[in-house]
Amino acid sequence: MSATTTTTAPAARPAAEPAPRHTTGSGRWTASGMLLPFGAFYVVFLLGPLVYTGIAGFFNGSLVKGGLGSWVGLENYRQALGSADFWSSLGHTIWFTVLTTVPLILIALALALMTDRVSRGKWFFRLAFFAPFMLPSSVISLLFMWIYADEIGLAGSVAKLLGVDAPPSWLGDPNWAMISIAAATVWWTVGFNFVIYLAALQEIPREVHEAAAIDGAGPWQRLRLVVVPMLGRATTLVAVLQLVASLKVFDQIYMMTNGGPDDVTRPSLLYVYQTGFTDGRAGYASTVALLLFVIILLISLVWFALIRRTEKEA
Repeated sequence: MSATTTTTAPAARPAAEPAPRHTTGSGRWTASGMLLPFGAFYVVFLLGPLVYTGIAGFFNGSLVKGGLGSWVGLENYRQALGSADFWSSLGHTIWFTVLTTVPLILIALALALMTDRVSRGKWFFRLAFFAPFMLPSSVISLLFMWIYADEIGLAGSVAKLLGVDAPPSWLGDPNWAMISIAAATVWWTVGFNFVIYLAALQEIPREVHEAAAIDGAGPWQRLRLVVVPMLGRATTLVAVLQLVASLKVFDQIYMMTNGGPDDVTRPSLLYVYQTGFTDGRAGYASTVALLLFVIILLISLVWFALIRRTEKEA
């Protein structure tokens, strides 16, 4: 009896193959229905504002008047491209990106490599390095405004202990303000990149390390010739995400210096905010925002292409 049952069971399976067609059709509609809310959200909150920003850039709009304002054509673009404030704010944005992107990649990689080598208490290091990233930007800004405070700040006290008789005004000195904000940003956000690198390290099989050791590779050679190349995709992801995040900096600078002193820390987004909401020039601010969007998109594409080519050559 059991033998008969065993021989008839496989014959029934081919008859069940057409069923997935109906399932696939209904599944397609189900998937489309589930994606519809996201599509509507994407159109309403991304494509819609982007199109409106492009249109508003051709009008002399204002926040104190209704509608788009009067037609000015390309005048806003001419003023923006000829404005020293626009280019200086863009330069400050790029300077902040340089100060933060490279350290946030290297420090995150170093912390992940050290944590991956720890055999006990690894959870503590994961929590300690990632915890600052969970704090809101307002808390980080207040914390570092106290650390950088003149005369009573922790940074000044540490500098005096190291032999610096007259520590600089970390947020008031034009030469130190952006560096100080960048240092605070690195401490705040390094945990996000650290988690990505640590997850990528744990995906590397132990057999790879053992095979390299059997072939005579030392710790430095295994790190340089095995581990780092296998982290190529993680490095590409971290670099692109970090580049875009740094180019969009706003919160901490707005709360810690508001662009000062002498506008040396004013990034592009703060320039858009001040022209749009402080000066009330909505049309001009839309033009600057669109130009900034195009610049960030081009820089990100070039950066991504360079990293991908380097990854393929490696």
